[in-house]
Amino acid sequence: MSALPASLPAPTATPTELPTADQAVAHTLLNCLLREVSSAEHQSAVTDGRLLIRLPRRGVLLRVALRRTSLLGAHRFVGPVCEEIPGGWRELDWRELAEHIQAELTLRTGLHNEEFLHQLASSHQGVAAALAGRPAPGTDRYLESEQALLFGHRFHPAPKSRSAGPAAWAAYAPEARAVFALRYLAVREHLIAEQHTDPAATAVLDGLLPPRCVPAGYRLLPAHPWQYELLADHPALRAALAVGDVLDLGTGGPQFAATASVRTLHGAGAFLKFSLNVRITNCLRKNAAYELTGAVALTRLLEPALADLADRFPHAAMLREPGFRTLALPGPDGTPDTALFEGFGLIVREDLTARLRPGVTPLLAAAVADEYPTSSAHISRLLDGAGPQDLLAWWAAYLRLLLPPVLAAYFDHGVVLEPHLQNVLIGVDGAGHPTQVLLRDLEGTKLVPERNAALLAQLPPEVAGPIGYDAQRGWDRVVYCLLVNHVSELLAALADQAPQLEPELWELVRSTLRTYGDEHGCPPRLNALLAGVPLPAKANLLTRWERKADREAGYVRLPSPFAADVLAQAAHVHTRIPAGSAR
Repeated sequence: MSALPASLPAPTATPTELPTADQAVAHTLLNCLLREVSSAEHQSAVTDGRLLIRLPRRGVLLRVALRRTSLLGAHRFVGPVCEEIPGGWRELDWRELAEHIQAELTLRTGLHNEEFLHQLASSHQGVAAALAGRPAPGTDRYLESEQALLFGHRFHPAPKSRSAGPAAWAAYAPEARAVFALRYLAVREHLIAEQHTDPAATAVLDGLLPPRCVPAGYRLLPAHPWQYELLADHPALRAALAVGDVLDLGTGGPQFAATASVRTLHGAGAFLKFSLNVRITNCLRKNAAYELTGAVALTRLLEPALADLADRFPHAAMLREPGFRTLALPGPDGTPDTALFEGFGLIVREDLTARLRPGVTPLLAAAVADEYPTSSAHISRLLDGAGPQDLLAWWAAYLRLLLPPVLAAYFDHGVVLEPHLQNVLIGVDGAGHPTQVLLRDLEGTKLVPERNAALLAQLPPEVAGPIGYDAQRGWDRVVYCLLVNHVSELLAALADQAPQLEPELWELVRSTLRTYGDEHGCPPRLNALLAGVPLPAKANLLTRWERKADREAGYVRLPSPFAADVLAQAAHVHTRIPAGSAR
């Protein structure tokens, strides 16, 4: 494996200072452009310590300095983005860069997206607010990690965009360390819809206020206070309040903290996943009716598979979602009003204590893997002062925890888990060593019909349809979430600590995959992965540009770090382009 070319400066470690909002937005845009467009079109090059990107339809050449190169092409940038002008280079602000990309994508696709710059501006505003108003961390390291994501997804063009004003966001956003009381409704019993696999799941909801607060004949329905504000003017809700079918009990009870997903709150011995009619990044964050029933159904149907995985891989576990509750006010046709049924729908997820081993501290994987150290969970803090061998040992231990159960779920049970960085908690011991992984969020869990026809047949068609994924589509989702979104980003954060180790870090990934294959049989898809076939990466920029729903997002293919030529060439992952007068 070759070293970095002599023309590149020595890579530097994790930066000690956070970027400005302008730099964060510009660098994220470049990440997306390079991954989804420029690399595939052979319009990028790494040379003299800089990345060059040509926008061929616009005739524009861009460059940015590199802090470190990456075998996967997920380079670390530093400083401003510049464009070539006659006689030299000119710095661009984030909006000028965005305008260049907007124009290039318009010419490339024939589509115009008038929302694009607005969404980027919203994301910029979100990053700037997070940087400016960051409260001091508390003593709960787990909660600190959930609320540490100041910059969001490195490969989404507008990771902090939201269809909400700054006041509401500051009151309820995780990066503002929001902690607040819930809003409560008392609803006549016949107007409550709920399901559970265990009565204790919905009993958690009933216990959030003292029984004396809820009149006889009514049931308690907790609501996210922001969502209540958004739905307060719905005519059917106002009519039900007026006649006493629904009682507004106001806010109170135990405090809940916003987690990384914004709408999932933690408190009172449970996670409550609320609907939130706010568009964050790509999606309106509400629980569709099929997701409410699907969460409980999957908790029930997957129990045999999850029990088998727990027996075989005792240091990995999935948090179940054993109950949901919502408001079932009839609409004009007599069936429950969809806007209220989904809008007030909440899913009860198990608390950490249900699966967490004694003495283990859970940390959000996205905070551990962040490019910048925004919390005590960051890998640079966990491994502060560690040498190269300690780094490699930590990584090997973590891969043994994470990879085998996810692969076994797919190959042995036809279950497609979604272990991206925001869906995994890394359990560490007192010395910061990984000892357990917890997976969460059944919304992204799918079933391969070829292996699970009997299970899918037990579900209503409107639930079974979205849950079923064909084998190839499921494999792409597993590989993307597990290796591209999760493993490669955590590996990048480790490589920031010791850049010379990046090839060895990838070799440990390959050897862990190979060991799993040797011990459990090596299916053709895993063989192909080990042979270095291109890796699927979710096309967030193109999905957003084309205004597709997130479920319709496609993949672009990345040169695999397992491929012999990629490993041999190290930093030369991009085809060079003529640089003209670039300097």
